[in-house]
Amino acid sequence: MLIKFTKMHGLGNDFMVVDMISQHAHLRPEQVKKLSDRHFGIGFDQLLIVEPPGRPDVDFRYRIFNADGGEVEQCGNGARCFARYVIDNKLTSKSRIRVETSNGIIELEATPDGRVVVDMGAPILTPESIPFVADSVAAEYELMVPSLDSAEEERVIASAVSMGNPHCVLLTDDIKTAPVETLGPLLESHERFPNRVNVGFMEIIHRRFVHLRVYERGVGETMACGTGACAAVVAGQLRGLLDASVEVKLPGGNLQIEWLGEGHSVMMKGPATKVFEGQVRV
Repeated sequence: MLIKFTKMHGLGNDFMVVDMISQHAHLRPEQVKKLSDRHFGIGFDQLLIVEPPGRPDVDFRYRIFNADGGEVEQCGNGARCFARYVIDNKLTSKSRIRVETSNGIIELEATPDGRVVVDMGAPILTPESIPFVADSVAAEYELMVPSLDSAEEERVIASAVSMGNPHCVLLTDDIKTAPVETLGPLLESHERFPNRVNVGFMEIIHRRFVHLRVYERGVGETMACGTGACAAVVAGQLRGLLDASVEVKLPGGNLQIEWLGEGHSVMMKGPATKVFEGQVRV
């Protein structure tokens, strides 16, 4: 069958968005993986599915599938594209919507300047809820990984935060030379992260501005990661290194992240861009 889709991106983190309200199909993991191929398919980091709400207090259900076909809990850049998509396609007349994800409810608001503000909810720091294997909550943890230069193990200091999906955040002195492609896969599948993890490498320029690269589980390094930006700012604040409002520079562009501390939601503001529309046979 043919399904209609829209290709979108949030700072270069790109998505195939499919409306499963006006059309109906079931995409198997192997089909998602085939569609994500940048040579033989549509090409994307994640597939976003728009579904009818499963409860009366929300407007839509939001599902996310990585390029490897696995379903994941959350995607911040995708959330902005989701909001832009349902508004531009007149699936709602609201500028502020509540969306159901597999990990809870998020609120999205389209602003007059074309950007989207996402209320990502409060960060999850309790290890068993991330999930992460540790005895208690801490601002940073020690992880042992195989050395990149020898047969020995080496120590890595990282923060562990969930923004609806798990993140491991490391500090780096130089974002350009950070070992994203080598250390990223080692930490993604680290035994202390039972569900695997997204790995962020953050260089702090000053208390209100950072550079970030993210190795996303099931995808690899992407141009941008919204939940990764949120997790990085939370991690920096927990270490006493960042202010409440921080601009995060990713390879694809900048996001504004605000967190007022424990008990507060993380707020993310950034663009969402339509690339093209099409149809594909599945």
